[in-house]
Amino acid sequence: MSSPADAAIAAAYDVRAEEYLRLGGAVDQMDPRDRDAIARWRDATPGRLLDAGCGPGHWTAFLGDGGSDRREVSGLDISAEFIASARSRFPDLCFDRASFRALPFSDGSVGGILAWYSLIHLPPADVPDVLGEFARVLAPGGSLLLGFFAGEPRRPFAHAVTTAYFWSADALDAVLADAGFEVAFAEQREREPGEMSVRPHGALIARRVPWAG
Repeated sequence: MSSPADAAIAAAYDVRAEEYLRLGGAVDQMDPRDRDAIARWRDATPGRLLDAGCGPGHWTAFLGDGGSDRREVSGLDISAEFIASARSRFPDLCFDRASFRALPFSDGSVGGILAWYSLIHLPPADVPDVLGEFARVLAPGGSLLLGFFAGEPRRPFAHAVTTAYFWSADALDAVLADAGFEVAFAEQREREPGEMSVRPHGALIARRVPWAG
């Protein structure tokens, strides 16, 4: 693992992987608004898609099912238990265990990255470098769909698995701009009964500007 923070996050999810799979390992357990948002993004984003922080692989499979032809998709996670589960459940898809800090893709080779609640456990000081790595592998004009817990930016809270951090669209906008992105869309909403979390939801779409290095 590339950092102590990654190792700690991976270990925490390895311990809770079976529980996570039971409570939220299927797309039909997700909020319909999230399914619709991710489907719209998928269908509007050409090229190879990366599910960064794929967990047990349900969103990766969802990304691959768009349109009349199966999409080229890959899933990536730092949890060994999640990757083992994803490979078992979806053997026709590609899953790798790797860190966001060193993505196993060449420059400009990915059309879109889904990072759905994938950066929530990263220490805020580490987020700029990870977004820079996302920008590296995205093709010019490529798209990032990011989900997060909305709240006071960078404030930690006791997530059920391990410490997580709130963000806001405005705070992420500034960090994304430094990494070579332009935010094209942002939303925030309160939770409905039955969702996996009670904390406010945030999401944004950012595009890699053509001149970003």
